[in-house]
Amino acid sequence: MHPSSFISTPRIAIVGGGPGGLMLARLLHLSGLRATVFEHEESPLVRSQGGTLDLHEDSGLMAVRRAGLEAEFLRIARYDDQGSRLLDKSGRVLFEEPDASAGNRPEVDRTALRDMLLASLPGDCVQWGRALREVLPQDDGRWNLVFTDGEAGPFDLVVGADGAWSRVRPLLSPYKPQYSGLTFIEFGIDDVDRSHPAVAQLVGRGKLDVQGDGKLLIAQRNGNAHIRGYAIFRVPADWAAKRFDFASPAAVRSALLAEFAGFDDAITDLFRASNDNFATRLIHALPVGHCWAHRRGLTLLGDAAHVMSPFGGEGVNAALRDAAELAAQLIGEQDWGKAVAAYETQMFERVAEIAEGSAEAAATQLSHIGEALMLAQFQEHQEQRAATA
Repeated sequence: MHPSSFISTPRIAIVGGGPGGLMLARLLHLSGLRATVFEHEESPLVRSQGGTLDLHEDSGLMAVRRAGLEAEFLRIARYDDQGSRLLDKSGRVLFEEPDASAGNRPEVDRTALRDMLLASLPGDCVQWGRALREVLPQDDGRWNLVFTDGEAGPFDLVVGADGAWSRVRPLLSPYKPQYSGLTFIEFGIDDVDRSHPAVAQLVGRGKLDVQGDGKLLIAQRNGNAHIRGYAIFRVPADWAAKRFDFASPAAVRSALLAEFAGFDDAITDLFRASNDNFATRLIHALPVGHCWAHRRGLTLLGDAAHVMSPFGGEGVNAALRDAAELAAQLIGEQDWGKAVAAYETQMFERVAEIAEGSAEAAATQLSHIGEALMLAQFQEHQEQRAATA
């Protein structure tokens, strides 16, 4: 066994300051183990962290409890926004949750979740503006991190929590995320309850899905009376860049209205009410069952390990559970190589099922029977909630 496998105070680097990386830092901090988080963004406020997400009982919520952050989470969680509605393009309601506040998957804005985790860490735990270029092995089995502004290290353990395009992953796996065939055009609606009450009523307390003509429109309530929406198409990867002039928000809005011609005006009012912040999101995923041979001093969590489609809402939940399970293996274990290997073995098995479900959901979106498939998924989800209530 390499001598660095038995160390009482290891140096731990976490590359990436998203929910998974910050949760791992928090759990290690509670146990008295110090980790440094290196985040490429210049500050916590440099950009929005994305839309709302729901935390699941056996993953995201479990990690929050282990982190001792239940009270803080309750202050930012939105239990009243768990509803779902499915419409056809004429506006006919095909499915609706009877009670948007029922269930045990509370919504939370990504930015609020990140702020909560940051507030739970020592002030010097996260280093901002550290864009990783490469990870270099040292002769003693440790690792140096090379950033655009210098180096850091050596570290006994480097955890790649740096997302779909991880710079740590190539040291463990040759696989790269592949385009799923789905392109999202993201848009937002501000102050929806006051400025656009009809749109607010259409979306309701939670998430609205509208499918028809081989296209899908999703709108979801966020905090602060904000709606985040996605127009979804099954198209080549370069289609959006050719179809939309993102230099002109008005042109993007007009093009979206043209794409959804034939949908009821109450639905396309989502585009008319939108602000000018449009963006393209190409959905990528790693192969189902993605894994690697254990390599001492390196591991991955979250999207770096198993990026998947957003259908099913498992991505952040899987990342938070990764953090909880890795921390549980590391805490109190002197043989760090053994601890990390055990985490990886369990994670590969645990994630395979949800990755397969996400892949199947992505594959069936916008098919010729997509509306019926989505309705069946909504009904199955409702039955599962009822069974656990």
